[in-house]
Amino acid sequence: MWINIMLNNLPIRYKLIVHFLLISILPSIGLGLLIGWSVDRIVEKQSNENTMQLIGKVNVALENEFENLQKTSYLISFDPGVQRFLDGHKKQERSGDNEINNGESAEYNISKFLQGFTTLSSEIAGIMIVNSEGDFISNEMYTRAGTSLTDEAWYKEAVMNKGIFKIIGSPYARTVLSHADYRENEVVSAVRAIIDPETQVVQGVVLVDLKLRVIAETARDVTLGKTGYLTVVDDRGNIIYAPSHPLINNIPMELFQDTSGMISEIVDDRELQLIYRTSPFTGWTTMGVFPMDESAYGIREITFNVVTFVFVVCMLGMTASFYLAYSISRPIGQLASFMSKAESGDLTIRYWGERSDEIGMLGRSFNKMLAQIARLLSLTELQERQKREAELRSLQAHIKPHFLYNTLDTIHWMARSKGAEDIAEVVQSLSRLFRLGLSKGSDIVPLADELEHIISYLKIQQVRYSSKLAYSIDADPQLQELFVLKLLLQPIVENAIYHGIKERRGPGHITIEVAERTGNLYLIVKDNGAGIPPERLSMIRRKLESVGGESDASITEHHLLGGEGSGYGILNVQARIRLTYGQEYGLQVDSELGVGTTVTVRHPIVRDSYNTRKRT
Repeated sequence: MWINIMLNNLPIRYKLIVHFLLISILPSIGLGLLIGWSVDRIVEKQSNENTMQLIGKVNVALENEFENLQKTSYLISFDPGVQRFLDGHKKQERSGDNEINNGESAEYNISKFLQGFTTLSSEIAGIMIVNSEGDFISNEMYTRAGTSLTDEAWYKEAVMNKGIFKIIGSPYARTVLSHADYRENEVVSAVRAIIDPETQVVQGVVLVDLKLRVIAETARDVTLGKTGYLTVVDDRGNIIYAPSHPLINNIPMELFQDTSGMISEIVDDRELQLIYRTSPFTGWTTMGVFPMDESAYGIREITFNVVTFVFVVCMLGMTASFYLAYSISRPIGQLASFMSKAESGDLTIRYWGERSDEIGMLGRSFNKMLAQIARLLSLTELQERQKREAELRSLQAHIKPHFLYNTLDTIHWMARSKGAEDIAEVVQSLSRLFRLGLSKGSDIVPLADELEHIISYLKIQQVRYSSKLAYSIDADPQLQELFVLKLLLQPIVENAIYHGIKERRGPGHITIEVAERTGNLYLIVKDNGAGIPPERLSMIRRKLESVGGESDASITEHHLLGGEGSGYGILNVQARIRLTYGQEYGLQVDSELGVGTTVTVRHPIVRDSYNTRKRT
């Protein structure tokens, strides 16, 4: 509510500025927020999908490498020389050119055979074949004296897998060494047990070491943001590959609930995003690691561009808003200034402009209004002069009533001196009637004077109608101290005589009652005259009801009753009461044909003559 009041009190220029800003800036801000939110979701989704695709490609590359190792282990196990070695025949004799190799040619040939794999595939660091008795043959690897390879963990793990190719990761805590002196964290190992297909007995184990640089080269080429990277961990959570300065050193495997997904982890008060996928073949998990704040680097750049765009649009919108508001409000302000000058009394001011819009129309209407006001003021001045002249003439005319009073008083005493008491009574009543009717120019008189006035009138009418007219007045003396509009009763009594008593056969009687009811004063005039026909009564009531309303007109007694009036009709009485006190006051006429008529005047209680409004 108070916001509406505050907006209503703002100048129109500020309202227009606010309006233009709302229709320009708010949509721009809303569009910017929507674009930022959409870009954030889309870019983040695409970034995660791209990272997952990269991880998938790395996994495929690693799977291809280990599939090659698996094939290599199968080829080795099917070699006849390897089969004889596994059966325990290390020394063989060969003939052909009668040359004896003293039992070393078989081991040499197997080593040469293994050497061919490392030559063809430079990623293989070494191959070792171990039979069930602990004897071994290798091209690059050897073991310390006094150790049994069958007790090694990798050998037992290969036996447990029963001929299934198994990747066991970095070769920690084993006695097998390499002539190339590879460190444990520079190679990863894979094993496979060779089983006799008939007896299902383990004949030996093939151990293959793969250089870690193959995995490092595959994962190192992938960068995620500024500091993000790919890392590879085995099924036990041991890190197979990680860059030199990893963001996370220990990766709990319980974090990975599915074969692929995205998780967040807080490390050293920094939130990291982990996107991972586990290879079903190797059992290893390739994981992308990057800080959350870097993942939104591209999003922040787009957001910055969007914010810049919104800012530019807002600045342009504000500039356009101020310009449009000024261009619209300036002529309105000029027109308001003209109106203010006209309000101060300068009616010569005029609006000058060639505009054809609403402002120009208002300006031209303003000019017409000022011209009309000037004409009305001139007319009012003329009327005031005429009124003063009429008052002067009225003042001069007051000399005539005094002369009339003196003349009637002379006739009154002359009649008494001649013994003509009836003439003296009529002249005295007429003199009193004139005096009370004029009432020194006052429109409101005491009720006692009004009753005295009507008594004088009735006495004059009694002389005219002799014994045909009788009257009675019932008024409480306390009520006679109230004030009423003058000449209320005389038109009503006149109608009662001329249209009621006069038309009656035999003597008639008029009763005047004064009563106070429900806080109002009621003046009731009854006669036992001829009454009013129903059609005429309905017409009278409609005419009385229309007085003071929109259908009010200057209706005379002649129009109402179809005969000559006395000059003060009951419609005039109705109009005077309603104009002075309101529509709830006035006359009510009730009549019955052949019985008589009752006219009730509802008048407010007025206790002084200084104000004609209702006083209780």
